[in-house]
Amino acid sequence: MLDLIPAIDIKDGACVRLKQGNLDKDITVYSQNPVEMAYRWAEMGAKRLHLVDLDGARSGRSANRDVINEILRSYGGLMEIDLGGGLRDLDTIEDYLDEGLRYAVIGTAAIKQPGFLANACSAFQDAIIVSLDARDGRVATDGWKKTSRVDVLEIARKFADLGPAFFLYTDISRDGMLCGVNVEATRRLAAATSVPVIASGGVRDIGDVVSLMEAEADGVSGVILGKALYEGTLDFREALNYVTGGGPVSDDDKL
Repeated sequence: MLDLIPAIDIKDGACVRLKQGNLDKDITVYSQNPVEMAYRWAEMGAKRLHLVDLDGARSGRSANRDVINEILRSYGGLMEIDLGGGLRDLDTIEDYLDEGLRYAVIGTAAIKQPGFLANACSAFQDAIIVSLDARDGRVATDGWKKTSRVDVLEIARKFADLGPAFFLYTDISRDGMLCGVNVEATRRLAAATSVPVIASGGVRDIGDVVSLMEAEADGVSGVILGKALYEGTLDFREALNYVTGGGPVSDDDKL
């Protein structure tokens, strides 16, 4: 079954969404209380939750710890929670895992310090997600500010041997744009290794969920749901009903 994973992006303690990862403009604040937002998704039946520390992603060190730890303590027993942004050392990852985090998402550090990724995968088996964020097939780092020459498929094949739990693939050009997820690129990545892939970036509506369900056989295991949920172009209960085999829900059920 395709995992539906609501996202909470945290900046300055608030729940926000960006366009194409740009922290300098087009920031929309959806809630001043990310903890209440986590409760909303748990109440709707979410089994997983994706947290992003945007300040940490930019600075290279974990930020927003108080609100993140409150979410972990309150809902870590109800949902499998993953966190990305500023996780650049083993001690920080261990601290969050002790608070109830299920998966640590490593992105920039995986590209710049592959030895660190190897150590993390060894120390925290089945708890590491490698984030592969790409522009035109090339991996981006440093909070998406820099685009490397590293090919996504090439680096995924190398990282797969380290034993990460998942790859998280984001097409940056589509992120926050509500233009449709890049199913084919996600499918290619999933087919390239045995590591299951979580799709991210551009999800607009139930059609994207259905398309990704059709790619499950290739190794696509889940999808991050962000702006589509917050803007209302995708109804979480309807999507959950689809993936569990129920089909569309009625308008009365959405109330």
